[in-house]
This record gives sequence, C-alpha cells and structure tokens, in this order.
Amino acid sequence: MNLICKLFRQDSETREGIITAASGLGILVNLLLAAIKMLVGALASSIAIVSEGVNNLADAMTSILTLVGTKLAGKHPDEKHPFGYGRIEYLTSLVVAVLILVTGVEMLISSVKLVFQPAELSISVLSLVIVAVSAVVKFFLGVFTIKQGKKAGSSALEAVGLECRNDSFCSIVTILTAVIFLTCHLSLDAYAGIFTSLIILKAGLEVLKETVSELIGRPGEKELAIQLYKEILTTDGVLYAADMMLHNYGPDQWSGSCNLEIDHEKTVGEIYQFLHKLQLKIMQEYGVTMVFGIYAVDNDHEEVKALRKVISGFTVPHPNVKSFHAVYIDPDNGDIYCDFTVDYELRDWDGLRTDFLRYMQQHYPGRRVELVIETKFV
Repeated sequence: MNLICKLFRQDSETREGIITAASGLGILVNLLLAAIKMLVGALASSIAIVSEGVNNLADAMTSILTLVGTKLAGKHPDEKHPFGYGRIEYLTSLVVAVLILVTGVEMLISSVKLVFQPAELSISVLSLVIVAVSAVVKFFLGVFTIKQGKKAGSSALEAVGLECRNDSFCSIVTILTAVIFLTCHLSLDAYAGIFTSLIILKAGLEVLKETVSELIGRPGEKELAIQLYKEILTTDGVLYAADMMLHNYGPDQWSGSCNLEIDHEKTVGEIYQFLHKLQLKIMQEYGVTMVFGIYAVDNDHEEVKALRKVISGFTVPHPNVKSFHAVYIDPDNGDIYCDFTVDYELRDWDGLRTDFLRYMQQHYPGRRVELVIETKFV
C-alpha cells in the first residue's frame, strides 16, 4: 500500500492517499488476473476463461476511472470552477453505477436467452480452479476496497469494492452450477445467470441511489447541520439560530450560511469577536466555511414581549409551525417583521401566510406585517 502511494507521490494517511492505494491495488490485481486468465484461456481454447479475463480488464478500468476521478476532484479552484472540482467524484460514482447496471442487464438478457435456447456446457477442472482462485481473491479485494472507501468517505471506491465482491459471489454460483452439472448432469447455468444478474442489478441500483442522494442532499448533510446548530446555539452571545444553508462541493468540501439572533445592544466589535472564533472552530472541527447573517433583536423590550405573545397565540394551535424568530418592530414606521419555520408536511404556505396576516390585523390594525416562511434547512 505504501509502495503504491509512493509511486503516485501520495501520503497513505490522507484521504486521497487511501483512495489512490486502494484503486492502485485493484488495478494491479485485476490486470494480473486478466493476464493469467486470458493466457490460460487462449492455450486451453476456453472462451469462458477468456471472458473471465475480459471481465477483470473491465474491473481494472473501473478502478482507473475512480483513481482519475479522485485526481481531478483534487484540482485547485480556478476561474472556471471557483468552488473546486470535488463533485467530479460524484460523477465517477455515477459512471461506475451505470457500468454495473449495464453489466447486470447484459447478463440478464444472455441468461434469459439460454433458458429458451440452452447451449452445451464445456467445463474443465482447470477452468473451475481458475474461477475459484479468482473468486477468493476478488472477495478479499472487494471487502478491503469497501472498507477503505468508507474510511475515505468515497462512494466511488465503495462502488468498486461492491462490484468486486459481487464478482466473487457470481463466481461461486458459477462453480456450484458447474459441480451440479458434472455430478448430476443437470444444467442450471441459465438460471444461475439470472440469479447473479439480479444481484448485480441490485448492487448497481444501490450505488446509483447513494450517488443521487449525494448530489441532491443526503441524511449525512442533515446530521451535519444538526451538529452545527448545536455548536452555534451553545456560543455565548447567540440567542437563536435559523435559516441554515449548506452547499456541498465534493466530499469534505462544504460552505454554508446561517442567520443568528443577537442582542441589539451588542457592538460590532463584540459580535466580531465571538463570531470569528465560532467560524474558526466550525472550519477546524467540521470542515465547513460558514458565513453568518445577523438579526438584531430586543427581546426585553415590553412591546416586543407583547408581540411575541401575540405571535405565539397564532403558532401554538398550528402544529406545522415549529418555531418563529427574527421578530422585529421598525422604530420609524412600526412595521412588523417575523419568520416562521415550518415542517415539510405543510404544503399550503400561502394559506398560512393569509391566515397569519388576517390574525395580526386583528391585534395590530393598520400595521404592515412582513412574514417569511421557511423550513429548518433552507
């Protein structure tokens, strides 16, 4: 592993180093297996063994694709892509998923044809030995690659490992059907092919689902946001936090924003001190570049206290409204501002807005009221 990293001039302890080492190992193992199978297959005139070798070549290409994707994703930002190239890794995972699905579909079609048009099997002990050795090697390579993919947080590397592991399962099924044929003279080759193709398709769909989740927002993003909210709300000087937005530009590449309620009597210098420390802490511990917006609030003012009670009178009977914030009364013209945080079950935002404005006119006739409706994660 260290030797592979040295060849690519990578530190084996870094994320890129882990991906490089695992991908490099996958390339070497698959190329070696492909060379052996294709040589033996040619000498023995066995199309089955040659086909196994071609499959290993395809697996090597998948590892090369992952390696290239990681290298491109690590490029520094430039004028064309000011936020970097990190999302290329997601595209790599997408391509790997498509390749897995194509393989599964092709195998399924071939296997179904064999059900209606059975072909005469030609099985040798040599071919079984080669397939068995390959299955063992690919299984351990797959398990190792999946483990390294999880360690590095690389969905593309996990997908490659999953493909390797599935190849070993397919080889085991092939061996079992061959043994049954040799001992019982019963051909289950076509049905075994259908079974293995379904396993491959399932794996491809799982990789595709995971990749799409990465692109549109996944549970891990919500978990990160919850952790950031806890970190922000425990900071002295922050009264409330809302409107968080997180943008992912590749694995471990995040930028975000969040609006904070701050006591209006705090000076700019005081606010800067604790927010700057908070920004640095979030960057160092969570890897997120966070920008803060500020709501200046005066929750101790009697008029604001009364206003908050009035707003609570509306929100409490509405279970879809989870909280409200940014309550502000314009000292010049008396305009009222407020934000609602609602759950995802609420669909009629316009209806909620209309009801709230009508309610507020009963308590503050003639006042202009501005309501912003949003979810917890904007």
